[in-house]
Amino acid sequence: MSLHRLTQIVMGVPDVAATAAYYAEFGLTPSQASPNVLSTVDGGEQLKIAHSPTRRLLDLGVGADDPDDLDRVAASLTALGVPVRRAETSVSAVDPGTGVTVRVEIAPRCEQTPFTPGPYNAPGNVARPGERAPGILREDKVRPRKLGHVVLGSTDQETSQRFFTDGIGFKVSDSSPGLAAFMRCSTDHHNVLVQQAPLAFLHHTSWQVDDIDEIGRGASAMLEADPSRHVWGLGRHFVGSNFFWYLKDPAGNFSEYYSDLDCIVDDALWKPGIWEGAKSLFAWGAPPPPSFLAPEDLAALMTGAHGEGTSGA
Repeated sequence: MSLHRLTQIVMGVPDVAATAAYYAEFGLTPSQASPNVLSTVDGGEQLKIAHSPTRRLLDLGVGADDPDDLDRVAASLTALGVPVRRAETSVSAVDPGTGVTVRVEIAPRCEQTPFTPGPYNAPGNVARPGERAPGILREDKVRPRKLGHVVLGSTDQETSQRFFTDGIGFKVSDSSPGLAAFMRCSTDHHNVLVQQAPLAFLHHTSWQVDDIDEIGRGASAMLEADPSRHVWGLGRHFVGSNFFWYLKDPAGNFSEYYSDLDCIVDDALWKPGIWEGAKSLFAWGAPPPPSFLAPEDLAALMTGAHGEGTSGA
């Protein structure tokens, strides 16, 4: 696949400083030039936080290998009737359903140092005799390895899906027709999920950590500082298969620690599924709370009640 990863997102929020501080506590590293630009371990500067009267995703960067990829994207978007802005190393366009500017840019691929899990004791297989589990001995701060995916509400899900697939070049991994599509621009199961919604908004961002212990350690540290940040978790998704824990930032956006996501390295070996119902969201764990399916501030966002000085739900 010529597209290969998410490069950087620009998150718009009313209170930039508070939101940037949250993501630094979440484990991202602020740049020396600006505390509002934060990095993951492997993906570089993947989060930029900018001012916006309401919380939303302003910009989504997608990595491509070479100029030929940009030419293809520009031609495909034009064929859909979407206005395109072409630069030397990028092409950008606005998705009509989400209002997000998607910028496909020439960028290096994300190289990740392999993580070796375990060892885990199992029935009939004592892999760690006489030793404590390494996961309980970790003391360093949890640091997300990369930005994995974003989930967006769209006022026209089908148009947004065509924008990302027929225009940008994403592939559908799984879907709920007319309601949501899990789409990928890399070997990850999904990098963008677009769901039908009464308004365009950012539902959550998802950040990869090494394993389930890192999910638990990261969430526990965040909740020790502020228990009201808890949204949903610990659990395991059904679609995508990943372990998860969701928290809420000061603007009302959800942020997810995840590990063990399905990877699709050969398109011919993956058959997209069609899923319906809340059960498709999780294989085990508590069911999603109503505030996850319909964030508490959506009514305020729809009426424009969220404005200057408002930090979110």
